[in-house]
Amino acid sequence: MSLFTNISKLSTTIGAEINDFDLKNVSKDHVQEFRAILSEHKVLFFPDQELTIEEHVAFGELFGELEGHPHINNPNVKHPKIFDLAASTGGIADEWHTDLTFQKRPALMSILKMTAAPDVGGDTMWTDLVAAFKALSKPMQDLCSSITALHDASPHMHPEKMMIHPVVRKHPDTGEAVLYVNEHFTRRIVELGHEESEQLLSFLTKWVQKPDFSVRYKWSKNTIAIWDNRSTQHFVVNNFEGERIIQRVTVTGDIVEPFGELNHDAWSNNNKFSAKSRNDLQLIGYLDSQKENH
Repeated sequence: MSLFTNISKLSTTIGAEINDFDLKNVSKDHVQEFRAILSEHKVLFFPDQELTIEEHVAFGELFGELEGHPHINNPNVKHPKIFDLAASTGGIADEWHTDLTFQKRPALMSILKMTAAPDVGGDTMWTDLVAAFKALSKPMQDLCSSITALHDASPHMHPEKMMIHPVVRKHPDTGEAVLYVNEHFTRRIVELGHEESEQLLSFLTKWVQKPDFSVRYKWSKNTIAIWDNRSTQHFVVNNFEGERIIQRVTVTGDIVEPFGELNHDAWSNNNKFSAKSRNDLQLIGYLDSQKENH
C-alpha cells in the first residue's frame, strides 16, 4: 500500500500537495518511496505539520547528512542543523536559484517549515529544470550539454567561494538531463568568451523562469515543503508586508555529474589582453588556483 493516499498535483510538470498525512510517521522504511514520489513531482507540500525543531532535524536525517548554511547566521534558532530566515532581517530570496551551487556538492534536498506566514503575498515559486531542458531545441541541448559554468557565492558576500559545474547535469536518481544554471549564483560559461557567455546565460536563466515549467504556492503556517535541489530552482515573491519566517534543514548533496560529454577547453583568448580582459579575471583566477591545487 502506498504511503501517500491523498495527493493533489499542482501542475502538469511540477508540484504536489499531500494532505491528511503526518510526517512524524515517516521512518527509514519509507525513504525509498518518499524519494520516488519526490523525483516524480520535484516539490511536495504537506500542510498542517506540527514538527518540533528536533523532529524536523530527525526527519531530514532520514535522507542523509544535514548541513547548516555556510555563510548566513540564524536570527532566531541556534540549532546547527537548522537554517532560519526572517523577512525582517532581509531573509527574502527573491532571485531564482538552486541552493548552494557554489559548493562542490550542492544541496541534495531541502525541507522547509513555514513558521510565520503573511496573510497576503509571500508565495514561493519553483521551476522544473528537467522540463526546461526538454523544451530546448536539439542544437541548444547539444551545446549546453557540452559546456560548464562558474558559480560563486557573491550574493552571500563571499565571491571567493567558487565552483565549476556542467551546464546540464545528470540527475543521479532518474538519469534525466537537468538545466543547471541560475541567475543568483552562476557567473560565467567557462568555454565561451565574456560576450557570448553573457548572451547565453541571459537566455538560459530567463528560459527556466517560464510559467510553463513552474508552480506557485500560497503558504499557510506549519506547511512543510520538500524539494529536490538537483532538478529545481525557487524564488520568493516579495509582495508582502509583515513577518515571514522559515526554518529549513538541508541534506548534503552529491557530486554534480555531466549529462553529456564535456569536450571543449576553457576560454583563454590566446593570452591576448585588453581593456575587456577585466571581464575574464574571475574565471582566469579560478582556473589558475585549480592548477596550483593540483
